[in-house]
Amino acid sequence: MGKTRIIAETGAGQHGVATATVCALMNMECIVYMGKTDVERQHINVEKMKMLGATVIPVTSGNMTLKDATNEAIRDWCCHPADTYYIIGSTVGPHPYPDMVARLQSVISEEIKKQLAEKEGRDYPDYLIACVGGGSNAAGTIYHYLDDERVRIVLAEAGGKGVETGQTAATIQLGKMGIIHGARTFVIQDEDGQIEEPYSISAGLDYPGIGPIHANLASQHRATVLAVNDDEAIEAAYELTKLEGIIPALESAHALGALKKLKFNPEDVVVLTVSGRGDKDIETYLKFTI
Repeated sequence: MGKTRIIAETGAGQHGVATATVCALMNMECIVYMGKTDVERQHINVEKMKMLGATVIPVTSGNMTLKDATNEAIRDWCCHPADTYYIIGSTVGPHPYPDMVARLQSVISEEIKKQLAEKEGRDYPDYLIACVGGGSNAAGTIYHYLDDERVRIVLAEAGGKGVETGQTAATIQLGKMGIIHGARTFVIQDEDGQIEEPYSISAGLDYPGIGPIHANLASQHRATVLAVNDDEAIEAAYELTKLEGIIPALESAHALGALKKLKFNPEDVVVLTVSGRGDKDIETYLKFTI
């Protein structure tokens, strides 16, 4: 495409590290926009990006998290269309990004099909569970099962300190139809249509919108959406760590927190996507020793 400069936004830092990695491989300039709040709470991923040669720009507008990083990345992109390509990190933003990201992430559901065929003798589960902020890992998890009515889709969004507290990122529970970053979807907003600042303990889930694919699935009742609060996510993360030796990212811990809100039959096949490692969240976890 002739672009010489790559930009990205990141919340938890996973997408920023991935973008910085490919830019290092291709010897391209890499600029990553990240809210100042997230720069502080995702210090390890920030240092990884810098080691890989990326420039990390802390964003100080709004509540200095993912929404604000996305704002700045889109501003940059609009100002430098000739030489800049924007690698977006979720199923959000203007078309065709939500569709592109979902298709690229669909390698997850391809892998689920293969592993289930090997381990269970069938290529579909009874339940698919994933966390949603913008919704990229969730879109990839469910992509090849969207039209398979045998599969129940469960999405876990960030309840924060509680859906009723005002300190939450439960977009599907609270959002109204609106426009954010060029997409028509559910948005947490006031009666004047002004976007309200979301809150979550997780840097990757505190987005005031949701990928339009997930808004559509929720409105059609194809997906069950559960709000999982900070404390429920922390408890679930410690439980997985103690039982399986897997430290999940705080984002993924919200999907784990949804398990106790569901009733399963003993024979049900349940697939839950752990979308990242918890190394980046260790400092947060240590504040909540259980």
